[in-house]
Amino acid sequence: MDIVLVGPGRAGTSLAIAVEDAGHRLLGVLGRDPARAGEAASRFGCPVLEWDRDLPAADLLLIAVRDDAIGEVAARLGGHAPGTGGAVHLSGLTPVDALAAIGDLPLGSFHPLQTLPNPENGAARLAGAWIAVTSEDDLLADRLFALAASIGAHPFEVADEAKPLYHAAAAAAANFPLAAWSMARRLFEAAGVPFEVAGPLVQAVLDNAFTLGPEAALTGPVARGDVGTVAAQLAAVRGAVPDLEEDFAAMVVAVARVAGTLDEIGPALA
Repeated sequence: MDIVLVGPGRAGTSLAIAVEDAGHRLLGVLGRDPARAGEAASRFGCPVLEWDRDLPAADLLLIAVRDDAIGEVAARLGGHAPGTGGAVHLSGLTPVDALAAIGDLPLGSFHPLQTLPNPENGAARLAGAWIAVTSEDDLLADRLFALAASIGAHPFEVADEAKPLYHAAAAAAANFPLAAWSMARRLFEAAGVPFEVAGPLVQAVLDNAFTLGPEAALTGPVARGDVGTVAAQLAAVRGAVPDLEEDFAAMVVAVARVAGTLDEIGPALA
C-alpha cells in the first residue's frame, strides 16, 4: 500500500516502521511538530507534507494522533484527501465517525493491542500482536486485515459500539496486574525477600491464564476458601505495611468473587 502518516509519534512511527519493513511505502508525513515530522520524513525517505494543502493520493491515510485530537485533525484534513482509498485512526476507544469530517471516503480504525514504548521496540512488538479492526466498509476492512497480516500481526474485528468496553478490557489486562505486582514487590521487600524470586511464579501464572483460562488458573488460600491463612496474611500486611491493608483486602475480595469463595472468606476480612 501507499500510505500517508499523520502524527509521527511513538505509535504512528512504530507502525510506519513495521509497514515499511513489510514492503509498503510512505508517501509523506504530516505533523504539528515540524521537527518531529522532519525527523520521521527523513527516516522514511519521504517528504514532509503541509497542512491545508492536498495530500498525495494514497491507498491509506493513517491518523496516529491523541484521541482528543482525532476530530480536530479530521476537520483540518477535510477536502484535502482527494484520491485517498481510506482513512483510519489508531484509537481503541474513539468511534470511527470521529473521522467523518475528512470527506466521503471509507473510514475505520486500526488499534494495535500492544504497548509501544518507542518506535524501534514498538515496531518489533507488532509482530505477533493482535490488532483490532473496525470499519463498516467491507473492502477497507479486508485491506486492513491484509495490512495487519503483512506485518506479522493477528487482526480481529471489533464493532464500533463495543470499543469502549473493549478498551476497558485492554486497560484492565495491561494495568491491573501491574498494580498487584507493585503491591507484591513492597510486601516481598518488607519480608526481606527480593521481588525477583516471583518471576518464575508470575510467568507460570500468566501461561496458565492463557492456557487454562483465568478462573481455572486460580490457586492459593483464597481459591481454597482457607479462612485461617487469609486472616494471617491480612494481619501480617497490617503489621508490616499498613498502608497496603485496604488494597490487599480489596484484592482478596476480587479473587474470592472469581473463585466463588466470598462467603467463606468474608469472616477473615471482618
